[in-house]
Amino acid sequence: MSQPETPAALSPADLAAARELLRGHVVETPIQTSRWLTEAVGTPVLLKCENLQRTGSFKARGAYVRIARLPAAERARGVVAASAGNHAQGVALAAKMLGIPATVFMPEGAPIPKENATRGYGAEVVFSGEYLEQSMTAARAFAAETGAVLIHPYDHTDVVAGQATLGLELLEQVPEARTVIVPLGGGGLLSGVALAMKTARPDLRIVGVQAEAAAAYPGSLAAGRPVQLTRMQTMADGIAVGLPGEVNFPIIRDLVDEIRMVSEESISRSLLALVERAKLVVEASGAVGVAALFDDPSGFEGPIVVVLSGGNIDPLLLGKVIQHGMTAAGRYLPVRVTIPDTPGSLAAMLRVVGESGASVLEVVHTRHSPSLYLDEVEVQLQLETRGARHAEQVLAGLREQGYAATTD
Repeated sequence: MSQPETPAALSPADLAAARELLRGHVVETPIQTSRWLTEAVGTPVLLKCENLQRTGSFKARGAYVRIARLPAAERARGVVAASAGNHAQGVALAAKMLGIPATVFMPEGAPIPKENATRGYGAEVVFSGEYLEQSMTAARAFAAETGAVLIHPYDHTDVVAGQATLGLELLEQVPEARTVIVPLGGGGLLSGVALAMKTARPDLRIVGVQAEAAAAYPGSLAAGRPVQLTRMQTMADGIAVGLPGEVNFPIIRDLVDEIRMVSEESISRSLLALVERAKLVVEASGAVGVAALFDDPSGFEGPIVVVLSGGNIDPLLLGKVIQHGMTAAGRYLPVRVTIPDTPGSLAAMLRVVGESGASVLEVVHTRHSPSLYLDEVEVQLQLETRGARHAEQVLAGLREQGYAATTD
């Protein structure tokens, strides 16, 4: 298999040609002004809603450019890809539009909606491996065996050129932007946006954001070369990539101003906020830019554009993440309270909770514990509050009434 092309092969004319090639095949996604984020950080914040792109993510851009540029002889052999889901859908849709057979290798446990959508676009789906890199190994073997052309999710200049069209749109949509925050996995989107925008606006600050539990770039940049992560565990499956791309790495090294990492708690809190405040369904990997703003509200010069890179999330996972986000935001409060084992004691304690304005979601009694006296009962409560400050008030109210209330 040929080595990835060098980044030097990409010029502004190449990016413009990619945008023209995509015209009519992808959506120029909208910009949404975010009043609530603007108030939170004290400078204008706008959202680039790539979650509203065809197939639900930016991946449709790069996949179409890569496949559309294949010569006829290679098209005839079909294409193969490895993806946790978003690239899979982009490849499947592009192949369908261009009349080319497609096979996609996915990691075990890939989100069901992404699998179903990929099959719905006509691609054959094969599960292989726990991580994307293992699926990629299987895809490479399939390509060697069948002659199918491997469509890499990020490590090719045609893919980078396709993703760069998002940056070209931003230059027109928000010419006054000072900071652009972009999710970062393997680096296709960030390298494309940086190429497109830094060429025209060298003063613009470009920030990449990785999930803390799947951050390959900080160590790789420190080492001066792509370094493979040995372990990843994050809800942000779309950016759970353990090895930076050979094409992407030097572009990001040379053009991106900063890489930040965000925790799972920050990601889930951001996803919840996007659903509640922006009325936008965004997958965990697409919400990391908002998480970076939450973590450091004063750390970015405005106007700020945050790229929401995708919206393909399993409804079951969405429910879990929303619960996780509510807990992280202090809106779900687990409390342990020790009360006398006498009639009316539980009702009296719950009356204090009710007067505090908290809602009781769950009550569990424990009578048998070495830490309890014979005449005591431990009550485990799951409460819903209005936020961290209200949660503190609920705990204070219980303690003022003499209850030993703990949250551990």
